[in-house]
Amino acid sequence: MFGNFSLDFLIFGIMPYAVLAIALFASIARYERDPFTWKSSSSQLLRRKQLIWGSVLFHVGIIVLFFGHLVGLFTPVWLLDTLGISYGFKQWMAVIIGGTAGAAAFVGCSMLLHRRLVDPRIRNNSSWADIGILAVLWLQIVVGMGTIVLTLQHMDGAKMVQFMTWSQSVMGLQINAWTEVVDVHWLYKFHIFLGMVILIMFPFTRLVHMLSVPIRYLWRPGYQIVRTRQGARTVRTGLMPMRDVPAPGRSAVPPTDPDAVIRPGRGQPAE
Repeated sequence: MFGNFSLDFLIFGIMPYAVLAIALFASIARYERDPFTWKSSSSQLLRRKQLIWGSVLFHVGIIVLFFGHLVGLFTPVWLLDTLGISYGFKQWMAVIIGGTAGAAAFVGCSMLLHRRLVDPRIRNNSSWADIGILAVLWLQIVVGMGTIVLTLQHMDGAKMVQFMTWSQSVMGLQINAWTEVVDVHWLYKFHIFLGMVILIMFPFTRLVHMLSVPIRYLWRPGYQIVRTRQGARTVRTGLMPMRDVPAPGRSAVPPTDPDAVIRPGRGQPAE
């Protein structure tokens, strides 16, 4: 029954759909059931050192890598042919831009991981999910940088087209999509596998904050209304003024005029 079973079929043919389903429905469930956990949970108040440089380098690098993979994998091959963009040129662009962004993300992620593991206060206030997702991201960046070395050995773009075809075939629900990546190097396969692991972990970690980009802040009319007392007029309400607390040995004189105004520090109504 399982004589012709292939691990490649399980990982690259079945796993992508399971990963997408878990990421989608678990994210919706978390947003509906625990909306107050939908945040980045910054540890800046505990220790600012290493956070600024580490966070900036990591976020800039990872955002470039994310959108670079998104555009690179899901751009139709026929569109490249129509625009006259050679596969080799696209491969070089991926190596140069991806390598630079990967180096920035690696340095930033290393600083953030070191900070979270070494500082006792941050370590005690970190969950296993916080440390785990950061460690997996660090490993994914390292593996991704390793694939660049392999890519430099074949700059004709053939492997790139294979990965593009696999990605687009998966999204097109083609059952034989997994056959596109059967013969690639194991490091590429591990890179893809780690990507799917990160996607599974996504709805259960702080990574969900990436879906809450505050774009509406750009056009909101205002956040807090502040009223000033400058230029305010005295309004007669007809209410009885409050009595002052009498000083020792003195008794407060109750006001009889409802329009009277009590002078500050006195128990006598104003004439």
